[in-house]
Amino acid sequence: MKLVRYFYRHFHDYHAYGPPRLKYMGWLGLAAFSAFYFIRFTRPNPQPLDDVELRLLVLLAMAGLAAKDFWPERLKPWYIPFAWFAIVLSLPFFTVFTALERGGGVPAISNGFIALCFTVMLTDWRNTFLMLVVGTLAAAGVYELVDPGRPVPPDLLAQVPAYLVIAVGANLFKFSTEQIETERKLRATQALAGSIAHELRYPLARIRHSLEGMQKVLPPPGASGAMPPVPAPAVEALYRHLAQGEQAIERGLQVISMTLDEVSARPPDPATFSVLSAAEVVGKAVDEYTYDSEEARGRVSVNVADDFEFRGDETAFLFVLFNLIKNALYYAGLQPRLHVRITVGSGAVHVRDNGPGIPEQQLAQLFQPFRSTGKTGGTGLGLAYCQRVMKAFGGDIRCTSQPGEGTLFTLRLPPVPEADREAHRAQVLREARTVLAGRRLLLVEDDAAQRLTTRHKLRPLELHVDEAVDGQRALELLARHAYDLVLLDLTMPVLDGYQLAQRIRGGEVPANRDVRIVAHTSEPVHVARVKTQRAGMDGFVAKPCEALALARGLQRVLQQRPPGAQAGQLRGARLLLADDSAFNRRAVGAWLREAGAEVAEADHGAAALARLQAGGIDAVLMDLNMPGLDGLEAARAIRGSGQPWAGVPLVALTAHSDAPTIEAARRAGMDGFLVKPVDAAQLVESVRHLLAGARPVPRPGSLPPLPAVEPVAGDELPLLNEGRLAGYQRLGMLDELLADYLPEIDRLVGVLGEAVRDGQLDAARDALHALLGMSGEAGAQALYREVRRLYVPVLEERRWPPEAGWLGRLQALATRTSDALRAYAARQPREAAGR
Repeated sequence: MKLVRYFYRHFHDYHAYGPPRLKYMGWLGLAAFSAFYFIRFTRPNPQPLDDVELRLLVLLAMAGLAAKDFWPERLKPWYIPFAWFAIVLSLPFFTVFTALERGGGVPAISNGFIALCFTVMLTDWRNTFLMLVVGTLAAAGVYELVDPGRPVPPDLLAQVPAYLVIAVGANLFKFSTEQIETERKLRATQALAGSIAHELRYPLARIRHSLEGMQKVLPPPGASGAMPPVPAPAVEALYRHLAQGEQAIERGLQVISMTLDEVSARPPDPATFSVLSAAEVVGKAVDEYTYDSEEARGRVSVNVADDFEFRGDETAFLFVLFNLIKNALYYAGLQPRLHVRITVGSGAVHVRDNGPGIPEQQLAQLFQPFRSTGKTGGTGLGLAYCQRVMKAFGGDIRCTSQPGEGTLFTLRLPPVPEADREAHRAQVLREARTVLAGRRLLLVEDDAAQRLTTRHKLRPLELHVDEAVDGQRALELLARHAYDLVLLDLTMPVLDGYQLAQRIRGGEVPANRDVRIVAHTSEPVHVARVKTQRAGMDGFVAKPCEALALARGLQRVLQQRPPGAQAGQLRGARLLLADDSAFNRRAVGAWLREAGAEVAEADHGAAALARLQAGGIDAVLMDLNMPGLDGLEAARAIRGSGQPWAGVPLVALTAHSDAPTIEAARRAGMDGFLVKPVDAAQLVESVRHLLAGARPVPRPGSLPPLPAVEPVAGDELPLLNEGRLAGYQRLGMLDELLADYLPEIDRLVGVLGEAVRDGQLDAARDALHALLGMSGEAGAQALYREVRRLYVPVLEERRWPPEAGWLGRLQALATRTSDALRAYAARQPREAAGR
């Protein structure tokens, strides 16, 4: 059996990737075997029935291969084993048996060569020899049974050496090709790893430098924990070092995101395209690129000769510009006078530098993958990615260079017609007006001209706008009226924006303590971001900005959940969180800790009991599905322990919310029941009520009914729960969580595919269970809903989901969800600039 598994694994892997060769072989076989049958009627004395039964059997096998896409889902795991026997039957067996039956001859020898060639093409070298041996021996055995004692035609025996030479030679060639491909992949992997290591070395060094700077600025600790006061210049230095550290982290994330996009070789999805201002995106790229130093930032300038709008994906175009800026600044250390000038005009963006230039012989291969122009640590993927993005936009990228004088990259983009521009503008304003119309906004700005300009930009949004000329006047208005939004300049006399935000959040104006505050300033983005987040602001809109950017910024902030809504509600509570998924513990634990609780963790029921035995736990939140001692068994053990902690409040956490599960949890002694993914507000409220001695307040829709039969397509919901992701961003753990969640979601989808292929229902159930919790906590709401629907029959009825093609749809939805999560994370440093 080990030998059988060995050959099967190699045959499966040979057909697991790339084009569906077996399906194509099925269609070709149907045509060829049918055609050869009818060709016999062109010769004298045709024998229409001499092999008709065997030929029909072969045609059925070919039809099975050709109908790959129509196989029932429950039978698809058997497609590859069926293909192995279909090839043996239709090529070596059929060819050898018919040749023996007909006594050899030139047609039989020719058919043998054809069958041999197709067998070599359709299999790996190991299975080629195995199939030839099995098929030939089987044909010889059947031939002997049908006509015992009949000799083997000598002309066939005479061709055996030629057949062996072809089989050995072809497979040696295939084996050497596999070795070359393996070596090429190894080198590409080494280049990729080297590139990432090279690119991340600077951000990590920058973070270390920032931490060292903070250590130097912080005063030494005093005796008994007493801390001397920190002078104002030191505080500013701390913010500067913190901002530099965050900027270095962004640089590393940019490198990772660009590398992943480059390696994936997938063009942007046109469905994500929107109308973009070339000047605005170029300005954003120059501002948000993480430079090695302020001196490097000073080497890049922008000239807008003539702005234009084009249709594309902003994140993808930003990465194109990041690539070009990175390449242009590569030689900055060796070229003291190097300068990069980006010009916008005439439907194009020109990126010109006065660096060393590119040799003419390298220009022709510049945009090919894995081609680099002598730069150490590079993969050569960046410019190939740039070209792919520009083609997806309907434009192109070209390069001209003169060694010793510099290089010019020209990005040509098809301008958007005036009618389309107006339609886009109207749509953005209409969407923003839907959210903002009738809301009350306080505009705090000491510059009269700025107030006038901003009020003019806000007019189409139908907001009720009040004005304040400084922070003190703003406090007076906030004490008299309730506001939905505060648009706040940061640099003002009397009371600046930071101080005003801190006093609002501190409760000085109770009615507006949770009002949404949007910073509106021309301070450097990377420094202002840290300060505004620390001051409790919700968003950041840079000055100057276009009316559409301001509208989108206000709309986005008003739609997100207010930060810190649960902060402090569980202060002093000591909670135990038991869940076998470290990812789920991290997410749920973050919400509880933000609410002020102390959180201990356990990864199974027995560990939870041991932790309770140690004492000091006020309530337990427990997943129902854990290995070993599950949540229900652990709850029964707690209630029946006779220990002082037997009455500790218990909250069940599960993604399976049907009535029997809820009833089972209650019978086991659970006091509360929360459905994953857990809503932060409901989580904190439930725990707070339990600790106060009351049962959790049921919330409408907290246990949503889920149809067990009718499919719920992922497209019916937005892919992402952006409110949940915004909460992670506010907690400072979005990047960390997604760095763990995205690979794990991909891995679980792969595990699920293997379980389906092998017909392992229990393994599929476990993979769906893990994927359910993972997708819910990651804010992947469409994927969560689809997995939850599929999980029901697998768990309750121990049967595969009934509809055909469910695995393929789930895999496609998981891919789209991963892409959307990466795109969301890539947008956050810009969108969440003021949080």
